[in-house]
Amino acid sequence: MRHIFPSVILSAILAFSAAGADAQSTEPGPIKSSPAYAEILLRKTELTAEIAAVAPDYTDTNPRILDLRNELAAIDRLLLRVFAVPPADTARLTQALGKLILKQAALEADLARLSRAYAAEHPEVKRAKRRLDAFDAAVKEILK
Repeated sequence: MRHIFPSVILSAILAFSAAGADAQSTEPGPIKSSPAYAEILLRKTELTAEIAAVAPDYTDTNPRILDLRNELAAIDRLLLRVFAVPPADTARLTQALGKLILKQAALEADLARLSRAYAAEHPEVKRAKRRLDAFDAAVKEILK
C-alpha cells in the first residue's frame, strides 16, 4: 500500500479549502458545520490526496484511478443531497448520516468496479446492487 506524505495531504486540503473559500461566505453555514459534512469532507480530502499522489504514476484508465474517481464522484453527488437539507433540519446531519453516505459512495464505486468486470446479471453485481439499495434507503429515510 502506498503511503501519502503529509505534504501531499496538506496541499490537497489547502487547495480544497482555497477553492471552497471563493464559493462561500466567511461564515460557515449550518450544513458545513454539521458532523455529517465534516465526516464527508474528511473522506473527500483523503480521496483527493490519494488521486494527487497516484495520478502521476498511472493512466486515467487504471482501475485504481477509476475506483478513486468513482468514489469521489459518488460523494460529490451525495453531498448535493446534504446541501439540499433545509437549514431548519440540520439536526438530521449527524455523524452517523455522514458514515452512511460514505458507505453508500464506497458501494457505488464497488458496483462500478464490478460492472466493469461482469455483466449486470452476474450474482456479484446483483449482490452489490442490493447492498447499495439498502444504504440508499437508509439515507433517504433520514433525509426525507
